[in-house]
Amino acid sequence: MNDIYFMNEAIKEAMKARELMEIPIGAVIVKDNEIIGRGYNKKETGNDATSHAEIIAIREACKNIGAWRLLGCTMYVTLEPCAMCAGALVNARIDRAVIATKDEKTGACGTVLNIAQNKSLNHQIELEFGVCEDESKDIIQEFFRDLRDFKRKNKNKENFEN
Repeated sequence: MNDIYFMNEAIKEAMKARELMEIPIGAVIVKDNEIIGRGYNKKETGNDATSHAEIIAIREACKNIGAWRLLGCTMYVTLEPCAMCAGALVNARIDRAVIATKDEKTGACGTVLNIAQNKSLNHQIELEFGVCEDESKDIIQEFFRDLRDFKRKNKNKENFEN
């Protein structure tokens, strides 16, 4: 199995978020060529600011291996982690992160900040960008386009009814 295979698994997770009208971000954690954790965004569904795909995948992986250190693990994620998630990856001691697309607004793995490779911290993560980038970017852009259309239609409906 390879990076494309596992990123496609992360994309499947992102589509689960999309079905719930959540921002479609998905993540999987792999150890010894086996997925040990999966997650997708559930912030809106659970009214929980920490319910990011990466955090959910980390929790599941730790539970599955019975340890908080995820040494020898790779996370595959469809969008560059934010500061909270990049910090969680460092704290969990994840060795490698494969990231489909950069987040120009909040990315904390080199785009806006670089928590993942900050030499002042006790652990740095090997980063790779661009695996399944176009597909992941398209899913996110389509989601926000649909959301804007939905809001616009409902706003027009509200104006008509008032």
